[in-house]
Amino acid sequence: MKHHPNDAELTVSGMSCASCVTRVEKALAAVPGVEEPRVNLATGRAHFRLAAPEALPRAVEALASAGYPAEPLETRLSIEGMSCASCVGRVEKALAALPGVDSAQVNLATASATIRHSPAVAPQALADTVTAKGYPAQVQAEAGHHMHDHGGDAAALKRNFLIALALTLPVFVAEMGGHAFPAFHHWLHMALGQRTLWVLEFLLTTAVLAGPGRMFFRIGFPALMRRAPEMNSLVALGASAAWLYSTVATFAPGVLPPDSVHVYFEAAAVIVTLILLGRWLEARAKGQAGDAIRRLIELAPDSAHVERGGQIVEVPVAELRPGDIVHLRPGERVAVDGVLTEGSGAVDESMLTGEPVPVAKQPGDPVTGGTVNGNAALAYRVTATGGDTVLARIIRMVEDAQATKLPVQALVDRITAVFVPLVMGLALLTFVLWMIFTGALGQALVAAISVLIIACPCAMGLAVPVSIMVGTGRGAELGVLFRRGDALQRLAEARIVGFDKTGTLTQGAPALTAIEAEDIGPLDALRLAAAAESRSEHPLAAAIVGAARDKGLDLPPAEAVAANAGRGLSARVEGRALLIGNAAALAEAGIPAAPALIAAAEGWAANGATPVHLAVDGRHAAAMALADPIRPEAAQTVAELHALGLQTEMISGDVQATAEAVGRKLGIDRVTAGVLPEGKLAAIREMGPGTVFVGDGINDAPALAAAETGIAIGTGTDVAIESAEVVLVGGDPMGVARAIRLSRSVMRNIRQNLFWAFGYNVALIPVAMGALVPFGGPQMSPMLGAGAMALSSVFVVSNALRLRRAA
Repeated sequence: MKHHPNDAELTVSGMSCASCVTRVEKALAAVPGVEEPRVNLATGRAHFRLAAPEALPRAVEALASAGYPAEPLETRLSIEGMSCASCVGRVEKALAALPGVDSAQVNLATASATIRHSPAVAPQALADTVTAKGYPAQVQAEAGHHMHDHGGDAAALKRNFLIALALTLPVFVAEMGGHAFPAFHHWLHMALGQRTLWVLEFLLTTAVLAGPGRMFFRIGFPALMRRAPEMNSLVALGASAAWLYSTVATFAPGVLPPDSVHVYFEAAAVIVTLILLGRWLEARAKGQAGDAIRRLIELAPDSAHVERGGQIVEVPVAELRPGDIVHLRPGERVAVDGVLTEGSGAVDESMLTGEPVPVAKQPGDPVTGGTVNGNAALAYRVTATGGDTVLARIIRMVEDAQATKLPVQALVDRITAVFVPLVMGLALLTFVLWMIFTGALGQALVAAISVLIIACPCAMGLAVPVSIMVGTGRGAELGVLFRRGDALQRLAEARIVGFDKTGTLTQGAPALTAIEAEDIGPLDALRLAAAAESRSEHPLAAAIVGAARDKGLDLPPAEAVAANAGRGLSARVEGRALLIGNAAALAEAGIPAAPALIAAAEGWAANGATPVHLAVDGRHAAAMALADPIRPEAAQTVAELHALGLQTEMISGDVQATAEAVGRKLGIDRVTAGVLPEGKLAAIREMGPGTVFVGDGINDAPALAAAETGIAIGTGTDVAIESAEVVLVGGDPMGVARAIRLSRSVMRNIRQNLFWAFGYNVALIPVAMGALVPFGGPQMSPMLGAGAMALSSVFVVSNALRLRRAA
């Protein structure tokens, strides 16, 4: 933690021992301006104080020269004023041009940028660079979660739209009403006179442009002066051209040819008003697009009831520390992650898993911040706070995914880089062609303005990121977390899904699945066996004891317990001699095997279970089947994947017979068994392109990383989760099918958006230029162009919002 404004911290790579620490500290100490260097081998970080800001780049260079380069940093910026894909391209280009910046990704939907850069580049310098380009930027604080305030944007845009509407309506009615109703036109001119009417229209339109429409000019013209025009530049040029021409016609008509003295004040005012309407609807829709992550952020309560000095007091959640005991009232939200210490009851974890059924909890079970307690009073010990909680990590994953660019975005970026200058060139060409072929200055101006106004790079800029934003948010609600947004595109193209067996398709721990008994009741046999096995630490013993406790059986004490490695154990319970083990143990003890019990055991073994035999006082009394139970949802998962047209394969380190038995029950297409982690890698490479691998354990991490898309079961190890691109928060493998369906829905939605955005511009820009006029078609009005442009962006965002209902 930094305690001084000049403190600095770098993460150093390549350190492996105390000698490395010494070398790094010596390298830093030799840098002028670096004071008090301290290096921590465990965290891999170097802490020091800067006597001057310019010492930081020198420290980074010194570490690189010493062979211990500083790891790149990732900085996020909140950016204002971006309105279209051209803005995005311009900001990315400015950031990428900075020395020390490795990559920069700008997201129009979230109004943010993610920059990976050398520690020598100060985050504030990144923000200053973007601000200098005309887009005010701020560095996002590391601890918080940041959503652009589309709600605040929407409120301001709504206010501006209503003001503009009130000012525009009289102008619109005066001009368009006069065209529609000649009597109304004559009455106005008799009552006010043409010049007075035009002066009133001038005043109202000027108020629209200088007031609510000022935002277009404040952003658009400076961008034009920087030779970096964008969406606002097109609007500013179109509206100001209509206003300027009309102003000249009103106050200096002699400058214009006699047959060109017309006013287009209504066009200028309506253009601004309609585009403000579109921006308002777009901002409101984008606010809805971020609802999922916003709801996640709001899940954490503000305060908690914690033990302090023997009393229970209410404190802010920010003051909780690991080890605190928090008391949870019925119906209250869990403040942070912890382990239950008192009470038992059901907790609603639907915010994590998407499953509506509450989960039973008892002392020792974990509880997660943001989940909802049922009707019991509980107490838990805090294990994680702040950014270390599960909820915080989920939010971070979703934010990271939303900031990612898909490969499909590359085409959009190339086109939008030249789109606005191209539109301006087409507008100029349109003006020239209309002057050549008609000589009508007013008509030429209207056509050029229509081209400027109808072009919509906003729709192209929003087409991909807003779909990712909504899709990843919906995934979080369904318990499917995309750690990388580009996994959406790869998962949609999946061809074959490979599964690990243990812990993924099965529960991951042995359990009693069947019991057969002769001359003794099955429950009595289980009670005696569990009494003897309660002294053993073998996993199969734990399964027998667990089954007895689940059935509420009281276990009598066991005496003379003796284990025989690889065979079983013997004991005396309630005065009876017990032998528990495999068939070989019975034979070695000279105990005749009961044919019916042996037949049952052989049937279980054929299906992948491990048979365990019980002898009581020298007689074969019972046989039990122990197996790793298949998850209830596993068969349905495989069936749904087949219905989606995908092949399935199981890759397991288990013996072939057991793995094939599980594969048969689930209907899996192909089973590869008896493989080590290296063998899993080879099996994944053989699966070819479009490979998905689903796993949960440390041994699955290489396979998860090697597959085109790795999906980790969220109940698995942290190593597996870190190696995967997609995480299923709960242990339900049905999340695999949900993830693939969702990714296909998102990619289909993106294709629809791109088709609309590009098709709209390709089809309507020529119409605005006058392509229909030679065939007797009408000349497009700039007002119609403004309406079409506004609705184009609204269509893209509204189409993306349909993903909120995706399953």
